[in-house]
Amino acid sequence: MQAAGRYSVAYRDGITARPVPPREGLDQSVPRFRSALPEEGMDADKVIEHIAMDADAGLSQMSSPNYYGYVLGGSHPAGVAADMLVSAWGQNMGSSSETPAITGMERAVCDWSLELLGLPANCGVGIVTGATVANTQGVMAARHALLAKRGWDVEERGLFGAPEVPVLIGDAAHSAPFAALRYVGFGAARATRVEVDAEGRIRPEAFQKALKDCNAPPLVILQAGQINSGAFDPFSELIPAVHDMDGWVHVDGAFGLWLAAVPELKNRLAGVERADSWAVDLHKWLNAPFDAGLCIVRERAPLVASMSARGAYLPGPTEHWEPSDSVIELSRRARGVPSYAILRNLGKSGVREMVLRHCRLAEYLAGEISKISGLKILNKIASNQVSICCSENPNTNAKTMETLAIVQRNGRVYPTHGEWNGHQTIRVSIIGYATQKEHIDLLISEIKAAWNEVRERNDVS
Repeated sequence: MQAAGRYSVAYRDGITARPVPPREGLDQSVPRFRSALPEEGMDADKVIEHIAMDADAGLSQMSSPNYYGYVLGGSHPAGVAADMLVSAWGQNMGSSSETPAITGMERAVCDWSLELLGLPANCGVGIVTGATVANTQGVMAARHALLAKRGWDVEERGLFGAPEVPVLIGDAAHSAPFAALRYVGFGAARATRVEVDAEGRIRPEAFQKALKDCNAPPLVILQAGQINSGAFDPFSELIPAVHDMDGWVHVDGAFGLWLAAVPELKNRLAGVERADSWAVDLHKWLNAPFDAGLCIVRERAPLVASMSARGAYLPGPTEHWEPSDSVIELSRRARGVPSYAILRNLGKSGVREMVLRHCRLAEYLAGEISKISGLKILNKIASNQVSICCSENPNTNAKTMETLAIVQRNGRVYPTHGEWNGHQTIRVSIIGYATQKEHIDLLISEIKAAWNEVRERNDVS
């Protein structure tokens, strides 16, 4: 454990000096580990040394302030340190009576997160692995509630012969809620995909038409933070219309819901607090170590009804909140502890400062890139997402991808690829806890240099 701690600290101390992408690929890294298991074991210290040394060149520096891919947080140091305690303690979060200290910390994370996000204090909350499971659990709670109103116990009877539940979702929604629809048996293809505008927001007029076609109370999935544009569905217009039909609104707010914590930004999500359930990541904007997220449900009963699976050997129901009543798993690690450490370290003001800083850096990046001839910004900056593309014909998509390839190969910064409104894009997600203006300036210079190289090649050809 001491050896692992030394290697961990040394890695994080030197992370900004390392190339951001891995220095070697699968063909080099995998054979170092994938071999026949020896008959005799290896000394534990040697095992740790082997892992640290042989993995080094195959690591992507996702905690670097220069990493801008996939809307990943940077694993805040306070959370990483607390995560070491979690592994050392070895607590199974199946029963609150046997894990009172961890239960206290996880309840605090739920309470604090609800307050920061502006959601009702009595919501049911499950600490899950991330937005995929959070979306799935939210849809499961919706399935329970909508079918129970029609006299159908889906947990006991399943979906064979069940009343049909209409599902509406934006045409530019993330893959996670579509996966949730598959996992719960609703199916992704049978959902009605509602037309969206150029920023990926559901068009209210198209939504009203789709809603009128529903022959039963629907499940509606809205979005707080579109993956390419960072935009938000018009919650204040859409949610009341769904409730007028006695339907359920679930919000995929993996990263975008965090804007509700910032007074200067929360108006961008006006009305989101009126939904019935929400999915949010802790390992995105809170920068918790992987993996951590929240499934939040306004009424706790549907969440508990769709999750609970008590064995006869477990403690019976009590007046206390049970962690396993709000998540799919029975056995799980104390994944809320790192988020507790980060929230205690940052406080309300630290969370707000970080989210606001990232959104302002996105605006700054977009403004500076717009000044570079031949490049353009495809989205209006609504949060922390910036989609960049080449604007020069011919072969605009090919030039964009060539520029991105050069930036990634140079390795000083690392944005990733996107596809938006028919364009291949350089997609920048500004979300690392340590990212400051000087890091964005480096990103701008790297993109500009790569773009100039591409233009020179094309001029020669």
